[in-house]
Amino acid sequence: MEKQFTYSHPRPEVTVDAILLDRSGPVDSVLLIQRAGPPFAGRWAFPGGFLEIDESAEQGVLRELAEETGIEGVELEPFFSASEVDRDPRGRVISIVFRAEAQASQLAPQAASDAAAVGWFDTTDLPEMAFDHGEILRRALGVTARD
Repeated sequence: MEKQFTYSHPRPEVTVDAILLDRSGPVDSVLLIQRAGPPFAGRWAFPGGFLEIDESAEQGVLRELAEETGIEGVELEPFFSASEVDRDPRGRVISIVFRAEAQASQLAPQAASDAAAVGWFDTTDLPEMAFDHGEILRRALGVTARD
């Protein structure tokens, strides 16, 4: 029998996001999905989503990346925890963000699950992004800046 717990205090939701950067060209590019549904339908975001109750953050980000883009076998590393209070209009959401470097030419992403589209974008010419993903990307680019 599964134990049930009840808490009197509110609890945040946890999401996972994957930043895939291609640094093989003259300008860095990032893999984004176009959100099919609310919030921010039509805007672009990192592949990601809500963590399932029975999986680790590492398992969750790999699952979400595969579900939304069909990409598997990428070695993602923990990068950052996004925890601003009002970052998601659905409620209190904390995201564990992972990143990896990949070559776009070696991957064939396909939009699936709740992604309307998927594509690689030049980091100097980004579409309108959902949530705080633009800020998180700027932070990731600062950390992974070219030498």
